[in-house]
Amino acid sequence: MTRMIERWFPCAEVSANAESGWGSGNAEKYVFPWFAARPTAQAKAAMLCSLLPWPDNVAEQERLKTLVQKAMGDRFGASREVRAELARYYPDGAAVLDPFSGRGMIPLEAARMGVAATGIDYSPVAVLASELLTDYPYRDWSHEPPLPWQTAAPQTTDIRLVEDLENVLAEIGRRWSAEMEEFYPILDGDRPWAYLWAVTLPCQDCGHRFPLVGSYELRRAKSHAAKGQRAAWKDPGQSFRIRGDRSTGKFTVEVHDGPPTDQPTFVAGVDSNGKKIPGRLAICVHCGHVHALEVHKRLANEGLGEDALLVVASTGTKSGKSYRTPTAEDVAAADRARIALASESPFNPILPAIPDEQIPENNGATIRPQLYGARTYGDLMCARQTLSFVRLCRTIEKIGAELISDVQVSPAYARALTGYAAGVLARKLKSSTRGTTTHLSRDTVNHIFSNESTIAFSYDYLETGPYEGPGTWDSLAGSSLGRIRALFNKSNPSGTPTTVTHGSAVTTSLADQSMTAVVTDPPYDAMVYYSDLSDLYYVWIKRAIGKLNPELLVTTDARGIQEKTEEIIVKNHGRAPGDPRTEEHYDTMLTRAFAEMHRVVDQDGVVSIVFGSGDPLVWNRLLTVIADSGLVMTGSWPASTEAGGQQNKANIKTTLTMACRPAPATRPEGRKGAVEAQIRAEIASRYPGWKRDGLAPADMMMAAAGPAMEVVGRYSAVLDARGEPVPIEVFLTQSRSAMQSVMEVTIDHHPLETFDERTRFALWWVRLYGRQVQAKSALRWEVLASSLELADVRDLVPDRGQGVALVTSTKFKTTITAESAVIDVALALLAASGESLEPMGQVLADWHRNADDEYLWATIGFLANNLPVSDADAVAASRVLRARGKVGDIAESVAYRAETAKRKQRHDENQGTLL
Repeated sequence: MTRMIERWFPCAEVSANAESGWGSGNAEKYVFPWFAARPTAQAKAAMLCSLLPWPDNVAEQERLKTLVQKAMGDRFGASREVRAELARYYPDGAAVLDPFSGRGMIPLEAARMGVAATGIDYSPVAVLASELLTDYPYRDWSHEPPLPWQTAAPQTTDIRLVEDLENVLAEIGRRWSAEMEEFYPILDGDRPWAYLWAVTLPCQDCGHRFPLVGSYELRRAKSHAAKGQRAAWKDPGQSFRIRGDRSTGKFTVEVHDGPPTDQPTFVAGVDSNGKKIPGRLAICVHCGHVHALEVHKRLANEGLGEDALLVVASTGTKSGKSYRTPTAEDVAAADRARIALASESPFNPILPAIPDEQIPENNGATIRPQLYGARTYGDLMCARQTLSFVRLCRTIEKIGAELISDVQVSPAYARALTGYAAGVLARKLKSSTRGTTTHLSRDTVNHIFSNESTIAFSYDYLETGPYEGPGTWDSLAGSSLGRIRALFNKSNPSGTPTTVTHGSAVTTSLADQSMTAVVTDPPYDAMVYYSDLSDLYYVWIKRAIGKLNPELLVTTDARGIQEKTEEIIVKNHGRAPGDPRTEEHYDTMLTRAFAEMHRVVDQDGVVSIVFGSGDPLVWNRLLTVIADSGLVMTGSWPASTEAGGQQNKANIKTTLTMACRPAPATRPEGRKGAVEAQIRAEIASRYPGWKRDGLAPADMMMAAAGPAMEVVGRYSAVLDARGEPVPIEVFLTQSRSAMQSVMEVTIDHHPLETFDERTRFALWWVRLYGRQVQAKSALRWEVLASSLELADVRDLVPDRGQGVALVTSTKFKTTITAESAVIDVALALLAASGESLEPMGQVLADWHRNADDEYLWATIGFLANNLPVSDADAVAASRVLRARGKVGDIAESVAYRAETAKRKQRHDENQGTLL
């Protein structure tokens, strides 16, 4: 049967809910942090539409569409109705596979619908994250014995797992804080929240050590007006400064009210012309010697960096955080931690207390601390931070052992409870290491994965303590529990546990045609380096829960980190020797993975693929992979979703949810001309439905890929006139051109295709996007669909912010000649319209064409009507239209004067020759 995803998809509902709220996936991140994860709104829509049918009866189609739209209203929308509908079509139950399950967003939606799902991921960390989200919450734990640690007040969830988890996390926090108490002393009732540290390096001039600090600001100034019984108050903020003493080589820290008064020691450099130069400069507080980027990086890489405690932060003041200089006891406590760390015993004979797992070579673009001397994952923290994580892992490990030996819960329940504790541990790691800094505007802490694609490093960094405040155990455990309670509340329907497996997408143990559908979100080429980023989690989690989860301790990587030989990504930034993750590896492995999906999906089932990339070349490779794996695309649906991190590239804004089916066993060869005609016909037949469903023109352009690839998939190969195979990307471009034709865009009764190429491109851009900023990928797609090169139109759609947008007439620079495109003349007229009529007449005269050129005035009218009403160019276009007649007269006058001047010049030149 035809599935809904092949004919309709709730694009608007996905886009509306993916950015924030229930469909963003943000709540699920509190269970376990992951990278660039798929929004739940898109996962839910993909799951629903891949399973529900698309009946022939129009009324029935509308009924099912209404059901899906209702289900997209919230996290558990229309849950019972959806389950009843699925039971109607699958009385024996449906089975779904996600072979790239990550943290489990797609299997989670299957679990919520009561559908049996299998999730597979190559990363053991992702497998743990998926178990916490899609498996453990849906098991029956009622038979487990009661826990002894009733430290928390009972909640109203009535969910055994959540109640026990609350007590386990509280017990871990109590024990761990007691373990660390001597290293984080409470002085005069002051319970510090965090500690500001800095790496010190030896000055290459005076030889004394100095700290590298990028900002002296600690707390920003703020004020509140009087309101009710509350008096007005003003907070000047807090900062600090560092004073060096060259005679002793010592430096002191002074905390003061107000903004910074001194220049920090780690600053952006400028040349003699005031132009910023690459890299920051380190300035010695003792002698003022300036160390360039290559110098301080070399010193750090030589292992010469040492940590120095600068400032102590507390909570509980009216202004927020309060800062002070460290006391002698603060410094002594940190020294005690360093000594204690050296004597910590290993977790097992091959797992030392301090992680000695190596960071792969050449990985500094992803693991930034490697650029500053870190060689192992044990090098990422100061001694006290490291000791605190060692003892936190021991506490979790001991709790797990007691759960089995003393409480006598099942091993599965012990793994579940300590697994969630490992999730909080991972969240704490996210707010730790030398990459953590103060978030000044929120008076909190920045996490180290701020751009989702690198682990950050900072010479000056924040260490959170074990007590109260952002980034501490109690704070993180509390917020995780709050979201878990909301996600798995008893009032919500129970689900079906997912079967989560650690393995490769290219080889599964599933039987042929055993899956009703495959719904998956494969890695996007070089978008995110999942295993490289999650290795930090891995090295600590296996210390905390490795005894209960021995599979975490097994890896073939000699460095002790996660295996990467079969990870299906492209590692563009810093591959270590022997790292196979190239484009060829990605394409080959992804082809094998899709072929495996082809094997396990029912012949009447679909393989739904969620994919996003801003690079048309990546899309071409993906479509080739789909075809080579024996699948045929039958639907393609765009949605605006969260932007994933990507190194040195603009983040994606739009993803496609694509439906595919196993290709027929026998297919004829096709001819290029006939296939192109069929593509145009197929897109023309789909267009009325897309228009009726309210798809925007830009969305229709993306959706057109589905029917185009469906047509191409009818043939074993498509040959050109010479009998040569036609590359699949030709038809991807053809789909966009066909869509443009089907929409029958006319400009003042002139078909768009009758305009010159450059003008046609600009007007189509305005038709799709107006003045809105778009991702750079949109420009690349539109250029592909035209007969132009990117360089031909870059001046029309220049960079704006992180994307691109239509140029404004005042910033458009060109010289008008008889060869100028219509759009160039139109923009020049708009730019000249703010002055007298004479400059506009000069523009037309320079064009050397009829001043009443219909295409020119149609273009200006189109800009006036399709740009925002308040847009300066829309206003200018209306102004030019009103002056059309006068401008034409002036142009003729200008041309006449110019011709007269030329004749006079020729006459004068001839007279001079005669003389």
